[in-house]
Parts: sequence; structure tokens; C-alpha cells
Amino acid sequence: MLDPTEENLRLAADALREGKLVALPTETVYGLGADAFNPRALARVFEAKNRPHFDPLIVHVATVEAVDRVADLEALGSSGASRARALMEAFWPGPLTLILPKRPEVPDLATSALPSVAVRLPAHPVARRLIELSTGAVAAPSANPFGYLSPTRAAHVADQLGERVDFIMDGGRCPVGVESTVLDLTVDPPLVLRPGGLSVDRLEALLGTVEVFDRSTTSPKAPGQLPSHYAPRARLKLVPAGALPLCDPSPGAVALCFDAASEARLRAEAPGLFARAFVLSPSGDLVEAAAELFETLHSLDASGVAEIWAERVPDAGLGRAVNDRLYKASEK
Repeated sequence: MLDPTEENLRLAADALREGKLVALPTETVYGLGADAFNPRALARVFEAKNRPHFDPLIVHVATVEAVDRVADLEALGSSGASRARALMEAFWPGPLTLILPKRPEVPDLATSALPSVAVRLPAHPVARRLIELSTGAVAAPSANPFGYLSPTRAAHVADQLGERVDFIMDGGRCPVGVESTVLDLTVDPPLVLRPGGLSVDRLEALLGTVEVFDRSTTSPKAPGQLPSHYAPRARLKLVPAGALPLCDPSPGAVALCFDAASEARLRAEAPGLFARAFVLSPSGDLVEAAAELFETLHSLDASGVAEIWAERVPDAGLGRAVNDRLYKASEK
């Protein structure tokens, strides 16, 4: 575990160039970083996470100019390239991943042999500095075992991956708290493959028509598309908004409410139904709910809770990302 001093960042950058694994903070979640051009290092990522090789990785860059090292914007055509640059100017650095035609230098292991590559410029200064000091392109899926809760603190990485990672850069808690939104620009109209830290509404405001991926697919083009993912150790049951008082929980089960009003209804209509109720955002702020989601689930896992009943949040803005993560974490 390393504090993000300049000396430690250089140490970690050297490790990345040597093919080692370094967990790094981003504004979304912690990523498990490896040199994006080193197939052996990429193989270590899949091994450490027990991640299926058909699930592609996101390549993180430190500058917009570095995108050209991994992606061929001109292959999109003039209008497609202009659209990509407009998105980068509007939303980078930030929680937006773009699917773009890949350069042949990018190993197939990073892209699951697809002709496209997922690229992002993170907003966290520690991540950008580490990428800049290393190889300029770092593949970094979430730093957790495949299918489990994404880490929003360095301690979560240490707890879940332990000695499978060489260094962990401790950059504090991730402020966004859910993974990036993934937008496929190799199709027209653009397709949101994964809702995340940038709302679909903001993409639509810039692009006009944007379609949203049907999660029933089993052939992902980007991380986080499988129907089961982001799961805590506890059983998680997802119910419609306002339906928590109607549930039939096991003894000791807890409730996960969206806001204080929902918690108050639960207490009034079904007192004692759950051992305890937790609230994602007392004021009903969807940004706060997104930031608290994984943090709360990690805390519940640490407490040994066996069953969680969660209600859906409003399906607008970042609420889409919260509902997406809850659905994938829930029992089907």
C-alpha cells in the first residue's frame, strides 16, 4: 500500500513498465492496472481477477492526444471522428469510456480479440500521473475478483485481492463510486453499453439520439455487460420502489432504502420487518446514492449480513447506473 507521493508514483510506474500489477484510484472505482501493450501483464490481470477472457478491458490514458496510440479515430469517418472529439472535449477527463476502432498495436487480450478498444481518460490526478509516468496507456478493470463488488477504497482492494496485486496506490475514497458509462461509437446511433457515472441524459444533450444496450446479451463488447455482476457476498433481492414493506425477509435481513422518506414509510407500515434499514441518500440525491452504493454494500459484507432487500431508485440521471448495479448484483 503506497501513499501517492511523487516518489511512490515513480516506483509504481516502474513496476507497470516491468509487467507488474498496480491498483490505482480513479474517480469511479479503483482499477487493477497493467501495461496495455504487455500481453503477459494483461494475462496477470485476468488471472488475478479470475476474469473470463471474453470480457474486454478498458484502456486508460493520461491525455486526449494519447488516444491515437490505441485507437484509430479516422476509421470512424469524418463525422464519427468529430463526434468522438466532441465527447472527449465535453466529458474528459471523467467517467465516460468510448468504444473506438483499435490500433493493431493493442494486444487482442485487452480487447477480447474485438476490432474495437474501450478507452477512458480518468479525472483522478493520481491515476493520470501514474499513467503518464508509466507507459502512457494502462488497462485497468475494477480491482476486485470478477463478479464481486467494485472497490471504492484502497482497503477494499487489499481485502479482495491481497497479494495478487503488487502495489496499491491509496488515493482515498472514489468520489463517483460507480463505474464509467460506456458508449459505443462504432455503431450509429451511438449505443450505451453500460450506464455509469455520466448520465445518459447528458450524452443525449450533446449527441441527440442515443440507444441503450439490452443486457440480455452474452457476448459483451465492454466490461459490466453480463447480467450477473457487482455482487456482494450476501444475497441481494431487488424490489420495486416503495415495495420494501411488502417483502418477506429472512430473520436478520436488512433493507436498503433510496431516501429518508422511503425509510420512514418502511418504519410506519412494517415496523420490525427488517433488522435494520440503510439509506443511500437521505435527501433523495441520485449522485449521492451512486457514490454510496458500493460503499454501503462493502460495509454490509464486512458486518456479516446474509440477506439484503434493496428497492429500485428513480430511473433517471445516475439512477440508471444505480439500478443497473443493483439488478446485476441481485438474485435472478
